[in-house]
Amino acid sequence: MKNIEIERKFLLRNDSWRALAVRQHEIMQGYIAAGEGNTVRVRRKDDKAYITIKSRQAACSISHFEWECEISLDDFSALFIHCIGCPIQKTRYIVPLGKEKSTAEEQLYIEIDEFHGKHEGLVFAEIELPSEDTKLTLPSFIGEEVTGDKRFYNSYLSSNEN
Repeated sequence: MKNIEIERKFLLRNDSWRALAVRQHEIMQGYIAAGEGNTVRVRRKDDKAYITIKSRQAACSISHFEWECEISLDDFSALFIHCIGCPIQKTRYIVPLGKEKSTAEEQLYIEIDEFHGKHEGLVFAEIELPSEDTKLTLPSFIGEEVTGDKRFYNSYLSSNEN
C-alpha cells in the first residue's frame, strides 16, 4: 500500500557489518512535532532535504503511515530552527541483506544508524520490508529485536536522554 512503511529494528552484536557496508549517508534531522505516535520531521541527508509525516498504526506494529516530500536546503534550514528537542545526527550505513528478495525482486538492505552528538555511541539497525510477512535470514551481527520499543524511535531520542 502506498505511504505505508514496514520496518523492523535490531540491536547489533558486534561491528562486523562495517566491512559489508556499500555506502553511507550523513543525516541531520529534527522534529517539528512529535507525540501520540505522530511526528513531523525535517531531514537533511547528504545534499538533499525532506519533510516527513509519520503515524504509527499501533503501538508495537511494524507498519506505519509515512508521507515524505523533498524540500530545498533553504526550506530545511528555515524549518529546522523550529524543531523541538535536540537534533539527531547520525551516519547511516547501507548493508545488503543476503539473498532475500521481495516479490518484485528488489534487494533488501539493512540500514545501520550510528549516532553522534548527544547519542554518541548508539548504533542500531533497521530493515524496511515489502510486506509484514517477509521472512528474513538475519546475519550474525544482528542482535535483539527492538521493533516497537519507543526508546529506539528517533523522535523519542530527540526529546529524551536515553
